[in-house]
Amino acid sequence: MNIQQEEQDGQGSFYIEDKGNRLAEMTYYLEEPDVMVIDHTEVDDALRGRNVGGELVDMGAEYARTKHLKIVPLCPFVKGIFEKTGSYNDVWKS
Repeated sequence: MNIQQEEQDGQGSFYIEDKGNRLAEMTYYLEEPDVMVIDHTEVDDALRGRNVGGELVDMGAEYARTKHLKIVPLCPFVKGIFEKTGSYNDVWKS
């Protein structure tokens, strides 16, 4: 599965698309120059159980590391993943 990213005017998303339909998406906005707020994650039922949401979170964290951003996980799904693992402590703005 190919995760894509788009960003414009401080708002963006990581997403998976098939034939023009978004099957999974995690949206974010830049609250400050160095703070990325992840506010929503959604995965189509057809992709459930395949860790697609986790892959979106991984991609967002890698993006934050590359851009030297901290993440505020407003999305309950993302916050839950952050709380369960220490893998994101370096980018988590708690």
